[in-house]
Parts: sequence; C-alpha cells; structure tokens
Amino acid sequence: MSLEGKKPPRPLTHDLLKLIIDAFQAKVLKIEVVELKYVGGNGTYYAKIYVQSDGKVLAIDARPSDSIALALRMNSTIFVENKVMSESSIILQGDTSIEEMKRRLRNTKPEQFGDFKLDK
Repeated sequence: MSLEGKKPPRPLTHDLLKLIIDAFQAKVLKIEVVELKYVGGNGTYYAKIYVQSDGKVLAIDARPSDSIALALRMNSTIFVENKVMSESSIILQGDTSIEEMKRRLRNTKPEQFGDFKLDK
C-alpha cells in the first residue's frame, strides 16, 4: 500500500510507528538486513532499524519485513550486509557472477525498469 501511495482508513502498525517516530522528532537513518541464521534447516533473516533522536543513533533489532515497511514510509535507505547477500543471493539469467550483476545494476537507470503497478 505504501509503494502505491494508498492510505488505509486507520493507521496500520507501521504507520503508527512512523507517527510515533515523527512525534518524537526522530529520524530513521536507514535499515539494514544484517544476518541470516539457519535453525533446523530454515533460514531466518535479521535486521536493524537505525533511528536518530536527540543526537544519538540507536540500532533497534527488528524483522526485515517490518524494517522494510517502515523504511518505505519514512523514505529511508535499505541496506543488506554483503555476507547476507553472498549467502542468499541468486545469480540472474545472463549474469555469470555476483560482481557482474552488481556492475550491471549500478549502471541501470531507474527508467529502464519500466512502469510497474502492483494492482491487477
């Protein structure tokens, strides 16, 4: 909903968190997916939300899905640790290495991705 600019009739949890952060005049500097742990064969991602308030930066543990939802609402940058990317990334068809894919993505202009809409 956030990507499409739609507003729910009442604030969702992530909207509420944004309102609270704004009320305290704090700022989400970035979110970062920091770790991938395997427990019982299943992979679980971990993230941190970096919030600046009163000149201090706090790193708050959070689920990546919540972190990304908040980052979209706060117009914050989303990062992924290199180790996490190395462990869980896939090489797209046509790329022969992760370095080649990174180089191609860095040289891709946003308008080359096309006009995508999430609704049907």
